[in-house]
Amino acid sequence: MKERLREVSKNCYVLSSDKNQVDIHVYLSKKLLEDFTEDEAIKQLYNASMLHGVVSPVIGMPDIHTGYGLPIGGVLATDYEKGVVSAGAVGMDINCGVRLITTRVFSEEINKDLLSKILQAISKRVPQGVGKSSMLKELRKPNLEGIAYEGTEYYIKKGFGRHEDLNRIEDYGCIKGASVSAIPKSAMERTDQLGTIGGGNHFIEVGRISQIFNEEIASKLGLYKNQIYIMIHTGSRGFGHQICTDYSQIMWNNSHKNQTPAPQKGLACAPIFSEDGQNYLKAMACAANYAFTNRQIITHFVREAFVEVLKQSESKLGLDILYDVAHNIAKREKYDGKWLLVHRKGATRALPAKHEDNPNCFKTTGQPAIIPGSMGTGSYVVLGTDRIKSTFCSVNHGAGRIMSRKQARSEFTREDLIKQMGNVVTIAKNMKSLLDEAPLAYKDIDEVIFTLVEAGLTRPIVKLTPMGVLKGEGDEA
Repeated sequence: MKERLREVSKNCYVLSSDKNQVDIHVYLSKKLLEDFTEDEAIKQLYNASMLHGVVSPVIGMPDIHTGYGLPIGGVLATDYEKGVVSAGAVGMDINCGVRLITTRVFSEEINKDLLSKILQAISKRVPQGVGKSSMLKELRKPNLEGIAYEGTEYYIKKGFGRHEDLNRIEDYGCIKGASVSAIPKSAMERTDQLGTIGGGNHFIEVGRISQIFNEEIASKLGLYKNQIYIMIHTGSRGFGHQICTDYSQIMWNNSHKNQTPAPQKGLACAPIFSEDGQNYLKAMACAANYAFTNRQIITHFVREAFVEVLKQSESKLGLDILYDVAHNIAKREKYDGKWLLVHRKGATRALPAKHEDNPNCFKTTGQPAIIPGSMGTGSYVVLGTDRIKSTFCSVNHGAGRIMSRKQARSEFTREDLIKQMGNVVTIAKNMKSLLDEAPLAYKDIDEVIFTLVEAGLTRPIVKLTPMGVLKGEGDEA
């Protein structure tokens, strides 16, 4: 498959289908292409192009790697009236997104001892790891109706944050159309994980802004050199995972009835306006709102931890949300006058300046996309250019793995991980449990970011460098 890719513009390679009019676009730098070994991921994009109602092109981002059905780093748009929705093309952890919080604290004010105390204070409040639940009963038994219909606002009213936080969350923290009635019973039994970060690549990171690429825009966004930030990366936990699992099975079982064949179960789909399609979208919205709420509750605990350790008020510390962006989501969006359902699996939205769907605070700058690297390297805040519409306003969501978790565990030792982490503080009880998240198990984040920059789709605003990280154990993605 890799050999069939042909370059059509800077860092953009095309594979044309011999069976329909849908092209596959893959964004890779020369270096990423040279090192690329995952033909299976390209094949998954090709398979996705065969689904009913797909709109050209199907897109692979520079962090692309093989996933369940659609690769991680995959974007799939379907005709909203005649196309399909695929649970697997959204992903297992629905709305596994990233939130960036800024502070009025600067790196020279934080030493390793303070940083360790901050991480410990967060850790006491926010459980980490697969299957973990909060110590607070109200978070173990959440009001799912409230989350479904009000989203993040429901728990803000209960004291978990500020009302103005809503202006800094994609869809204001609530995707409309959610219905608890569409949630399978098995998923209802997995709603006990609010306020937790899970395992896999989920984390809470404290770091500093190490590089400014555009001072004017950075200043408009409230981003300054050496400013301390907090990044939260987690999603809908076991709740969203179960919804994806169950609806993938339902769509697979009903593919004949729905007349929506798929080449593999991971791409099982249903017509958007079929019973299965509508029920999935209602359940997906519930999980997405759960994820927004999860990150909101964690934000509340992070604020508490900073106030406790630094012994200053919230207002003095800042602790303001820059933005909260979703990935692993399907959204109704208009392109060239036509309504589409855009699936972003391991991809995130980056609406350019003046886009009508931008929150008011980002009308002139465009909506920031927050792209984390691995736990020992850098992350970026980028903006989409006017050309970003060629990817359905989508960018990559991270660095992307180059090693499976199993391979990383077998190749790296505890000492290797410590060396790769450098001066980054972590308070993991067992460093060996984090071997699968070693920085060298991921692509070079700089190479990945500048693939789209050189393609003219994004522009970097700031680079973020981690100082301390809190991660959970387990293989949850």
